[in-house]
Amino acid sequence: MVYNNTMQEPSLFTKIIRGEIPSHKVDEDDRTIVFMDIHPIQSGQVLVVPKVQVENFFDLETDDYVAFMDIVKKTGARLHAVYPEKRRIGVQIEGLDVSHVHAKIFPIDNGQKFHAAPDMNQEPDHVQLA
Repeated sequence: MVYNNTMQEPSLFTKIIRGEIPSHKVDEDDRTIVFMDIHPIQSGQVLVVPKVQVENFFDLETDDYVAFMDIVKKTGARLHAVYPEKRRIGVQIEGLDVSHVHAKIFPIDNGQKFHAAPDMNQEPDHVQLA
């Protein structure tokens, strides 16, 4: 089920959730969706997005927040299994570039890689993302 409890325009992520924009989906349940980031901070980065469109994580209803954080944890563990050579799995929760709260989850070795910026000018490698 796709939620949208706001009166604002549908976000890019809401359009992905609705299937209006294609994505490289990794996981999905009734309350969340996980897909590959086309402009990753680090290789292997995924986005966890609640299906309800809110700008701040603290605006999520409790059930949506719990579902969001549960899938963040599950996805982090899966990334750790796929990238065992990396020291950590980084998580950034935001809603800045897209006004829809989301978590960026990615494998890292150090703080510099955690704070790196994505190259927004590079064309996505859809073969690698798939």
